Amino acid sequence: MPDPMVPPTPPVPLEALLARADLGLRRIAGPDDPGTVVHWAHASEMADPYPYLLGGELLLSAGVHIPEGAGAGYFDAYVSRIVAAGGTALGFGLAPVHDAVPGALVEACEMHGLPLLEVPPRTTFSGVARAVWQLMAQSRLAELRRVTEAQQSLATAAARPDPVRPVLHQLAQRIGGWAVLFAPDTTELATSGTTPPPETRQALTTLTKVVRPPTATGSHADAAAGSHADAATGSRAAGAARVGDGGPPARAKPRVGEAPGKRRHVTPAPTLTPTTASDTVNGTHLAAYALTPGHGYVLGVASPQRTPSDHTITSVAAALLTLLTGQQQSGTGAAHSSALVRLLLGSPPEDVAPLLGGERWRVVHAEPDGQATPDPVSAAALGAALGSALVDPAGEVVRILVPADRPVEPLPGWTLGVSTAAAPPDWPDADTQAARALARARATRAPLLRHGDRPALTDLVPPHDADAHARSLLAPIAAAPALTDTLRTWLSLHGSWDRTAVALSVHRNTVRQRIARCAALLEADLDDPDVRMELWFALRRT
Repeated sequence: MPDPMVPPTPPVPLEALLARADLGLRRIAGPDDPGTVVHWAHASEMADPYPYLLGGELLLSAGVHIPEGAGAGYFDAYVSRIVAAGGTALGFGLAPVHDAVPGALVEACEMHGLPLLEVPPRTTFSGVARAVWQLMAQSRLAELRRVTEAQQSLATAAARPDPVRPVLHQLAQRIGGWAVLFAPDTTELATSGTTPPPETRQALTTLTKVVRPPTATGSHADAAAGSHADAATGSRAAGAARVGDGGPPARAKPRVGEAPGKRRHVTPAPTLTPTTASDTVNGTHLAAYALTPGHGYVLGVASPQRTPSDHTITSVAAALLTLLTGQQQSGTGAAHSSALVRLLLGSPPEDVAPLLGGERWRVVHAEPDGQATPDPVSAAALGAALGSALVDPAGEVVRILVPADRPVEPLPGWTLGVSTAAAPPDWPDADTQAARALARARATRAPLLRHGDRPALTDLVPPHDADAHARSLLAPIAAAPALTDTLRTWLSLHGSWDRTAVALSVHRNTVRQRIARCAALLEADLDDPDVRMELWFALRRT
């Protein structure tokens, strides 16, 4: 928590004041530390300024308080009180009282490590104070501009097809460090930036236990073990989060009539899990931010510095990642959980479907553009874009159940295959439709293809007779799934060798060989459109 006595403005480096030619300030004693900063300027002629200082001041004095014949003892006491109050530096004004800075004052500032500035006669104390506030305003404006630009870049990254890694990349660039998204089991799901040394990396992983609820990783025992690990590594943040558990457990007073030595269980008071924690390891500033409370996802950052604007930028990234990784625990989430339990316990899908919020649904198969395999976080973000939390990241393809009343539109970075609207008993067929639509979309390089839902000629034939005819016609190739799949894909793509090869991820010569084999086994002329049409009707029944 920031010090309430420090103003909500960025401090001014003392070097920046010394660099102002219009002020003409000159350092004549004290350390030359570029990290010295000024929070405000204050003029006082009190012999003991301690009661009137808050800390961080550039104290300005013309030496009116110095008595005649003051020796080293007076100046030593004066400077020591400024240092004790937290003063940053002392500015001594020349004229009209003193023509030069007293030598004993210079020695006292040198001994106590307090920077001593000589203020020339032409520079007023109000001019110094005005310069401090001008530099503060400039710094504040630069800080606001930096935060605004970072917010814009993070929001743009969050709108990308695979948003998690771009958000981490922008965050790492903006803070000049390393950003990582931890899974509930502390696995690093995604990272960006310059990877810190192993010791620092492990310290950041340990720090995540402070903001992660005990149930997020398995048990309270694990959390307790993590707390002991934090204590062993000397994590200040972990220690802060464990305020009150440093001593032995308190004993409950015996009840009336109870033996004093009898042990009785004492239920500990519940503790709140902090949402943020910070630490410093080998000069690297570490911070952990809890995402989606109760789920266990944590954002970790490691950076060479830690400014208020860095905290603001990281908080924005944490808020975006919370939206991207979290599933809101609402009535909908409870209904989905109930539906899953009922399915596992044997309830038929048609009885469970009403809990999902609709009677008819579409199955969507999605594949990311490029070679990357979708991770759970990217799959969840895709589901959110389609308006559904029912997402299954099955290998290279993500499957989503989308309510029939929600439109499915193309999404940048994804290739989609969409089934017709189906009731729960027909969901397996809809899954097959979506898979075939995705295969055609890949082959034609279309961002989205839908399975047709118009009545077909096959609907005029009784299903039993159609199924029997299909089995009889395709019997010669039924034992070879590769031939059946190749024939189905080849016919759906109007006999295109190249597009079929793309859809099946095989060489075009392999497609030619398989189609020739099908023609031989079926004893059919596959160049005949009537034969093709009959085979296509049969394949649709299998």
